[in-house]
Amino acid sequence: MEYIGIIIVAIFVNNIVYSQFLGICPFLGVSKKVDTAIGMGLAVTFVLTISTIVTFLLQKGILEPFGLEYLQTISFILVIAALVQMVEIILKKVSPSLYQALGVFLPLITTNCAILGVAILVIQKDFNLLQSVVFAISTSIGFALALIIFSGIREQLALTKVPKAMQGIPIALITAGIIAMAFMGFSGIDQVFK
Repeated sequence: MEYIGIIIVAIFVNNIVYSQFLGICPFLGVSKKVDTAIGMGLAVTFVLTISTIVTFLLQKGILEPFGLEYLQTISFILVIAALVQMVEIILKKVSPSLYQALGVFLPLITTNCAILGVAILVIQKDFNLLQSVVFAISTSIGFALALIIFSGIREQLALTKVPKAMQGIPIALITAGIIAMAFMGFSGIDQVFK
């Protein structure tokens, strides 16, 4: 029941985009088409899961035992950047077709603050490794869901008449705000799992 709670809360109640406002840059930048949103969602899911595992092990295995917790942020950033580079190199050699599909999105993931945010949140919430992995996967699903819903709406907005002053980012931000208010409707669900 605890893991189901983590999943529901991470996807809907504390959605990384609509509730915690992390990952806004790729959320606005890659949300013009559903296809690119799906690709970005898959890439974030993969990198977020791996980086959470590695940063958790780094925190518990090196930083905490040696009293180096003050190096958490910088070491997590370096690990995430290295992981993205490593994933890019491996994908290029092992699966060129998958690399072509995700190649555009992989460099963007390095600067996605949601990746670093989840790595730090896992430590702050004092999760164990399994809880951390469940939280990371659930958070990335929530990110992908937010991105796909938003990109679908933006595709429809491109077909409608929007006043010139509201075209582009202004209408996108208003739409994101309305979706965020809709996601607030899930806020009572987390009490069921406590």
